[in-house]
Amino acid sequence: MTNNYFAMRLKNKFFWIIAFVAFFLDQITKFWVVQTFSLQQTLPLLPGIFHLTYVTNTGAAFSLLSGKVEWLRWLSLGVSLALIALAWFGPLLNRWEQLGYGLILGGAMGNGIDRFALGYVVDFLDFRLINFPVFNLADVFINIGIVCLLIATFQKTPSSGRRY
Repeated sequence: MTNNYFAMRLKNKFFWIIAFVAFFLDQITKFWVVQTFSLQQTLPLLPGIFHLTYVTNTGAAFSLLSGKVEWLRWLSLGVSLALIALAWFGPLLNRWEQLGYGLILGGAMGNGIDRFALGYVVDFLDFRLINFPVFNLADVFINIGIVCLLIATFQKTPSSGRRY
């Protein structure tokens, strides 16, 4: 095997690490919730502000597209495959891009696995102070990933020296 083979395999290494860690944290927390709580059971950590509440969601974020699990599972798979292809075959990404895309991949895979294996997503983070829908770490990772990509966009400098 050549050095080029190993260089390709290590391209965007931070992306792969972040994606794996995000996926693992999402899945281990969901496993813990399913093993520890009964469906709809809640544990107030900060009563009236933040609870752990075990619910299932057949939709997307905020229960949008509720009951559209078939479509959403294929969307999760498509996004995951596109991000894997980007990191594997695409250019060397900067740190913010690797972090952002890695978090999005970890979250998409975490919720996608739920949709394929269970037919729903396990949610448990319940901010009651603002009556926010219950969500999970995959949702958190996807949103933080989007913010990282926005930061990466604003940090890019124009490729030409022209000023307008």
